[in-house]
Amino acid sequence: MDIDLDFADRSKILDIVQHVPASRLEDGVFKKHNTGVYCHNIPYNPITGLSNIDYKTAEGRGYFKIDFLNVSVYRDVKDNQHLEQLMSTEPLWDLLEQDEFVNLLFHVSGHGSTLRQMKPRNIEQLAAVLAMIRPGKKHLIGQDWSSVMKEIWIKPTGDEYYFKKAHAISYAMVVIVHMNLICESLSHEYS
Repeated sequence: MDIDLDFADRSKILDIVQHVPASRLEDGVFKKHNTGVYCHNIPYNPITGLSNIDYKTAEGRGYFKIDFLNVSVYRDVKDNQHLEQLMSTEPLWDLLEQDEFVNLLFHVSGHGSTLRQMKPRNIEQLAAVLAMIRPGKKHLIGQDWSSVMKEIWIKPTGDEYYFKKAHAISYAMVVIVHMNLICESLSHEYS
């Protein structure tokens, strides 16, 4: 199981939640996992503070890792009501065809050509584009939406990195929030 929690600044929550940083085994050496923590008892090294068990092995033993992620987009969200408004506002989809705008956006920056080619017009299509920019689904870029949607959420047979639907939908929503924040900021600037 993979749980990700997004924060404008993850250090604020980690300062108040008792936790042990997850570790990953790399060339026989335990290194700190980029985002994962355990909020329950797990054996840890008292010198490094890291879990004594690689996060992959720990999952098999029943330990539950949570990824606390920094998503700076949320710094400009004022409160829950503002977030709900940003999420429910239909974005200006045509902006995804402008590299200047796309390069400002969370998670899709640098993928303007794919966005121009696919022209997403709803959250499911945007989520599919987020999945297509991963190695496991790149082959779908340029296909029609009907063909894409039949295959995009099927796990690849190899070990290529791919995006699961839940992650892709969540990140697509963050992209929409970011798009609307930028447009909101511009409208305030010119009003």
